[in-house]
Amino acid sequence: MDQELLVTEQIEAGRKFLEVFERSIPIRAAFWLKAGEDSGWYLNVAAEQITDENIRAAYGEVVRAARLIDDPNFDRFRVKLLGATDPLARAAWEVCRRSPPGIGVHVRDGAFGGMAVEGAYVYPCNVASKRPLYSAT
Repeated sequence: MDQELLVTEQIEAGRKFLEVFERSIPIRAAFWLKAGEDSGWYLNVAAEQITDENIRAAYGEVVRAARLIDDPNFDRFRVKLLGATDPLARAAWEVCRRSPPGIGVHVRDGAFGGMAVEGAYVYPCNVASKRPLYSAT
């Protein structure tokens, strides 16, 4: 059984990445997800602006933001971009919307967005403005 853990350093590196990425593309929801025991942790980033037509350019922004943060705990190849209507994006939005402002949420084994997952970490969002809260301030 794969015991790959999502560690605090990865969560923090992801937060720094999201802060930089959002300067180019406003983020609806963001979350780490481990789909199954054979899968690793992936940072899923959902945005209303991400479509099939511009996904390639959006991944270019992933590369740019990853270079800017230059964090050894962040792997740009572990980023998945989603449209805001994706079932996983909707599930993440619901989790962060129901959570106290500024608090990330760990989801353990169970269902998430209509699929069985080993775990997830949903970054906090600011429900009042319907925008994520990624900056440290």
